[in-house]
Amino acid sequence: MKVVILTGAGISAESGVPTFRDADGLWEGHDVMQVATPEGFEADPALVQRFYDLRRAHLSRVEPNAAHLALGRLAEHLGDDLVVVTQNVDDLHERGGVKHVLHMHGELNSALCQACLARFPWYDDLAPEPPCPRCGAHLLRPDVVWFGEVPLHMDETLEALEQADVFAAIGTSGMVQPAASFVHFARANGAHTIELNLEPTPGTEDFEESRLGRAGDLVPQWVSELIAVA
Repeated sequence: MKVVILTGAGISAESGVPTFRDADGLWEGHDVMQVATPEGFEADPALVQRFYDLRRAHLSRVEPNAAHLALGRLAEHLGDDLVVVTQNVDDLHERGGVKHVLHMHGELNSALCQACLARFPWYDDLAPEPPCPRCGAHLLRPDVVWFGEVPLHMDETLEALEQADVFAAIGTSGMVQPAASFVHFARANGAHTIELNLEPTPGTEDFEESRLGRAGDLVPQWVSELIAVA
């Protein structure tokens, strides 16, 4: 059984990771154009670096929840037949036991050099403008995908969806492209599709099955069901 799982902010919110986008569309009081676009970074790099430095520091104070741990259990059972694709930039899937995760929106614990385009694991602040470990340029930025940039790992993701027997979306809004279209691609290729979410989304009707509730409650039960038949 080949399984592809897409996860969004809802799964990490239960660990205490803020979604950062408030009801009025602001990110911690900032317009999204200020802190999540290339133009915002060019206009005020210090503000953007501080914003992501705070998010990176917060990661060390949260832990994987029951949903992350259940997916780790599924990864141990399925091995390479499980592909986890996440819209989240945290490392909670890895700490929960999933070794191979496709971070389509990048990772907080990674830095990207704008000079040589190298990527590095990074756990410290970027606001002080440290040098690139490879080329020495003081041009490191958060290795996250901002609005207007191309998501990562799309070829690998689409290949996995094409082969999937089961596609699940967990804790996603169902509104952000291209991830919102994954369910259509998976169904067109014969996969059973299931959504596990706190509440219905604009894409709920696109799934063959929908379960509502907390990820920490739903995912362990669903994983146990999968393992029983895999």
